[in-house]
Amino acid sequence: MSVQNNRRASTLNVYWGAEYVDQKEPLIRNISDTAKWAAVYRARETERSDAHFRDPFARRLVDARGEQIADMSEKGESHAWAWVTRTYLFDQFITEQIGQGVDMVVNLAAGLDARPYRMALPAALKWVEVDLPEILDYKENILGNENPACRLERVRLDLTNIDARRGLFERLGHESHKALIVTEGLMIYLSPEEAAALAQDLARPAGFQYWALELASPGLLRMIQRQMGQAISEGGAALKFGPAEGPAFFTPHGWSPVDARSLLKSAARLKRLSLWMRLLSLLPESKGAQGSRPWSAVCLYAKSKPK
Repeated sequence: MSVQNNRRASTLNVYWGAEYVDQKEPLIRNISDTAKWAAVYRARETERSDAHFRDPFARRLVDARGEQIADMSEKGESHAWAWVTRTYLFDQFITEQIGQGVDMVVNLAAGLDARPYRMALPAALKWVEVDLPEILDYKENILGNENPACRLERVRLDLTNIDARRGLFERLGHESHKALIVTEGLMIYLSPEEAAALAQDLARPAGFQYWALELASPGLLRMIQRQMGQAISEGGAALKFGPAEGPAFFTPHGWSPVDARSLLKSAARLKRLSLWMRLLSLLPESKGAQGSRPWSAVCLYAKSKPK
C-alpha cells in the first residue's frame, strides 16, 4: 500500500497493519520514528534473495509508521542503498573488532537494531543498548521472548542528559577492558558542539577504546536537509552535523581516525546502485575533508594515546 506525499493537505486516515495512521500528523512525529524508518530497509534487504545481511527480526519490528515514512519520503526506495550499506559496514566493523578482542559493544541511540539477536557473537560479549524508554519498551515488547546471542543490557536514557550519560559511561568503562562504541544514525542530529562534547565524554573511560560512527560531508548534509529536513524537524529533530574537517573533526576531542569506508563505493561493490550512481562511484575521493561534494562513510576511530 502506498500513500501519496500530500500529508499537509490531507485529512485521510489510513489503517495499516495494527496501527491507525493519521495523515494529519507530521510524517515523522519524533526521533524514535526514524528508528522504525531504518527497520523498513533492513526488512526489505532481508527479503531479497541476494541479501547482504539477514535480519529476521526487522519485519516484526516494522510498524505502519515506519512503512509510511519509507513510502512517503522523497525518493524513498532509490535511497535504500545508503541504509543497507550503512548497516553492512557497521556489521563489518563490529565483527572485525570483536575478532580483535573487543569485550563490550555500547550501542548509543540503539533504536530497533537487532544485532545482539541476529549476529554470530561470542556468548561472553557484553552488549549494551542505550536509548529513550519508549523505543526500548517497544522493542522489548516484540523481542521479549527471543534469546540474544550474547549478554544484553538495555539502558533507558536520554543522551542529552549529560550527567546521566557520564555516569553510565564511567560505569561501563570500569566493566570493560576494550569496548567498541557504536553510534549508527545518531551523529547527524547533533550540533558540532554536541558532537565534540559527546566525543570528549566517550574518551574519558579507560575501557572505551574504539568508536564506529557514520559521517556526512557538508555537501551531503545540505542535500539531505533539502530532501527530508523539514519532515524530520517537525518531529523534534534537525539534521545538523556534517563537519568540514571530515574524519579529522574528532582528532582534537580524543579520537584518531583508523578507517573510513565510503557508503557510495561500498554500495557499488555490493551491487546496490543504479547505473548513474555506479558511474558516480568511479570518481576518486580523498580520505579527508569532502567539502561541498556529497560524501558519507562509516568511520572507525581509536582513542588517542595521551601525549
